[in-house]
Amino acid sequence: MRELVTSAGLLVDFSDFLGAVERQPMSEADLVRDAQRGDTAAFEELYRQHVARIYGLCLRMCANPAKAEDLTQEAFIRAWRKLGSFRRQSSFRTWLHRLTVNLVLGDLRSTGRWESRLTAIDSLPERGDGGAGAQPETTFDLERAISQLPPQARMVFVLHDIEGYKHREIASLCNLAVGTSKAHLHRARKQLREVLKR
Repeated sequence: MRELVTSAGLLVDFSDFLGAVERQPMSEADLVRDAQRGDTAAFEELYRQHVARIYGLCLRMCANPAKAEDLTQEAFIRAWRKLGSFRRQSSFRTWLHRLTVNLVLGDLRSTGRWESRLTAIDSLPERGDGGAGAQPETTFDLERAISQLPPQARMVFVLHDIEGYKHREIASLCNLAVGTSKAHLHRARKQLREVLKR
């Protein structure tokens, strides 16, 4: 019943009020709780809230749009499957981010692209003054510049400068020495500065 007669004898229709209450946005904690109980609509809302950021993270880490789409979908599939183990010691955003980073790193390792494209930092060629087709009016595209970095330099740059990881964490995640992580970051920044000068 959506109508009620008040003590003053007025007939009040609560349907608009109830609709507004039903449409109130839920907090992330409430969405996570409901999704952990099997509510797919709550998980769909979490997906909508986080998919763009997760796709951006995957794209920066793997530099391949099609692969980034696949990894984004896989990240959410894994998040759904592992949601029961999420203990809310951190935010859902942080948990999902960490799950995604581990997924991308695992994919790079398992497909062999990580090891096969490893290059010693000192043997990397210096970037030139621009390609034959470079034009001054060309707009600088930071995402494209990041995608052109060598794989480990790109990974360290994304994790450190964009995602905020410390070198110790990066070294642990990527199975690198801390000094190597710092060297990759230095190299990535240097190459990006050269691109910015053009």
